[in-house]
Amino acid sequence: MSEPHVTGARIRAGRWEAELVAPGTAAPSVEVWHLERQLEGVTVHSAAPSHWSVSVPIPAELLSDGVQTFLVRDGATGNRLDQFTIVTGVPLEDDIRAEVDLLRAELDMLKKAFRRHCVETAVEKPE
Repeated sequence: MSEPHVTGARIRAGRWEAELVAPGTAAPSVEVWHLERQLEGVTVHSAAPSHWSVSVPIPAELLSDGVQTFLVRDGATGNRLDQFTIVTGVPLEDDIRAEVDLLRAELDMLKKAFRRHCVETAVEKPE
């Protein structure tokens, strides 16, 4: 028996939607959590044998500046099926992606300065 897994996840019109591939004919129990709070309104509908359409509205009151992460779990086992993250507001100075980009730019600048220094201070060896 294969483990349930999520495919084709997306956010559309304020709802997280995905396809859940799970064995059996009974609708699987799916929970969506945000900061220790279970979201209401999760719907699971049969799309094909062992394929289920899952949808949950994303409450507007949960969206604020910063990074919001939602955890999608199997309601029967508590296992994580998926997660989705929403980044809102002004660009985050502490965002890890911004930090990595900044570090890359600084490293490139240092490499150029070091190479220039090596060329300028190179001393020819006497033969």
